Amino acid sequence: MNSSTDPRSAVRDAVHRYCEQNAGPRAFVPGETPVPPSGKVIGEAETQAMVEAALDGWLTTGRFNADFEQRLADFVGKSCQALTVNSGSSANLVAVSTLFSPMLGPGAIRAGDEIVSVAAGFPTTVNPILQNGAVPVFIDILPGTYNIDPTLLEKAVSPRTRAVVLAHTLGNPYDLAAVTAFCARHNLWLVEDCCDALGASYTLSPDAEVWLPRTPTHDDPALWQRGTDNDRSRHVGNFGHLATLSFYPAHHITMGEGGAVLTSDALLRRVAESVRDWGRDCWCAPGCDNTCGKRFDWQLGSLPEGYDHKYTYSNLGYNLKITDMQAACALAQLDRLPGFVEARRRNFAHLSERLQSCAEFLDLPRATPSSDPSWFGFPVTLTPQAATRRVDLLGWLDQHRIGTRLLFAGNLTRQPYFAGRNYRVASDLTVTDRIMSDTFWIGVWPGLTTEMLDYAATQIETFFGLHFD
Repeated sequence: MNSSTDPRSAVRDAVHRYCEQNAGPRAFVPGETPVPPSGKVIGEAETQAMVEAALDGWLTTGRFNADFEQRLADFVGKSCQALTVNSGSSANLVAVSTLFSPMLGPGAIRAGDEIVSVAAGFPTTVNPILQNGAVPVFIDILPGTYNIDPTLLEKAVSPRTRAVVLAHTLGNPYDLAAVTAFCARHNLWLVEDCCDALGASYTLSPDAEVWLPRTPTHDDPALWQRGTDNDRSRHVGNFGHLATLSFYPAHHITMGEGGAVLTSDALLRRVAESVRDWGRDCWCAPGCDNTCGKRFDWQLGSLPEGYDHKYTYSNLGYNLKITDMQAACALAQLDRLPGFVEARRRNFAHLSERLQSCAEFLDLPRATPSSDPSWFGFPVTLTPQAATRRVDLLGWLDQHRIGTRLLFAGNLTRQPYFAGRNYRVASDLTVTDRIMSDTFWIGVWPGLTTEMLDYAATQIETFFGLHFD
């Protein structure tokens, strides 16, 4: 059937012509063309996929979402399962809320329990802890990697400690050998916030203990089990009980708004799906009925026997699903993910070399030992020798159309909304306060050219009097 008799083919042809007419990079004009810190790279494949999903007219999660969840899981890890949600922040909410589910029995976290994290980062890594009535416990981070200082973990432990929730900062994995060993030693849940780190990996050294997450039972409350040498090298998202991703346009792949929860455990996956889908006990896909084969044969809670399973709720839940059009876009993006990750690493390496000239004035970033980051940005911190305020350097870069971002909230405990919140600080936050005052980052995303990166580096050098035209 040709395009004259197949309406979908005619639409595809029209989309192709449109994309052809609007393709091609625009010339970079230094000082006029913006150099954004982040952005999306989409083309005809994504546009065709989104239009195809629109033509289906299936506006909630559907066939594209099912394919995306499977392919995403395959990319992250061999035993991984993926569950899409409408944002990375929602992914964190679902992941943390899952651990409070009564479906986990005695292993469930309860209000008033403590969860270890850091105050340096994005608010929605920590907010679900507060939203579920638990107490975040903060310790400091390391300069250079901007990740948790694992030597401080023992200071955070109390009889109420139940979990660790941490983000891999700007795509740089934290010390997963130390963190998983700590969690195994104290029988703690671990949630990895990988929203900035899709494609990053970590390899445990030959002398490090290998721990794998497990779900406790009434007979065995252990949350960890021994792994093998085959488990030493893994993508981030495979080390904790649950992990999260974001697909906002700034991130490694995009669907506009969107995110995902990852787990290798069937029970945690079922609970997470329930939390995402109104809290219902039923697991039917949208548009389906009686998947379990006994829709009117259940008796849960104090409901009457035979109460419709589709309207039985076992968790405090929400509606956090995505549309199939979003999934279609992300499915096309997955084909480009390895190239995106490589471009980020290449751009990071280029800036690392170029900005060695500024090492007296800027602490340059470094990868966590044993990690292979999938960089989200290039963070730098002013040294005392810089003898300048961060705001002056940021103003200079903004004047020259170079976009910058701070390390998110800086120190969460100093944010206005944290006043009066219930939290505990288990170490001094000296490094956290320093990054709050002196750290920022510039972009390494795949849409940046070498010419743009060189221009950004040159303007930083010029600010410090190191470059003269």
